[in-house]
Amino acid sequence: MIGRHPFSELTNEFTPERRRRIDAKKRELLAEMPLHELRRAREMTKRDLARTLKVNQPAVSKLEQRTDVYVSSLRFYIEAVGGRLKIVAEFSEGEVAITNFAEVGEGEQAS
Repeated sequence: MIGRHPFSELTNEFTPERRRRIDAKKRELLAEMPLHELRRAREMTKRDLARTLKVNQPAVSKLEQRTDVYVSSLRFYIEAVGGRLKIVAEFSEGEVAITNFAEVGEGEQAS
């Protein structure tokens, strides 16, 4: 059947150089993505995430679509998909991790 082959079969004959380029591109694409793509990459549905965050699905959609989010809300979202939020300021001389956002207590969730 034409056009129906397992992906692993299609990539069997890739050269090591091509595999390195593909891996580099995958890392690049995974390094930056919107929240909804991050959730999907973590194989979570909106329903799964809503249950974990103890909110309804429309609240998850709203958070994923916003361009301005409370740091605490973003931290709870990232933790719910299995990560840890780290805020880093970039300067020409280098990067600085901002630590005071990580110190917000669990009971201090912003509204």
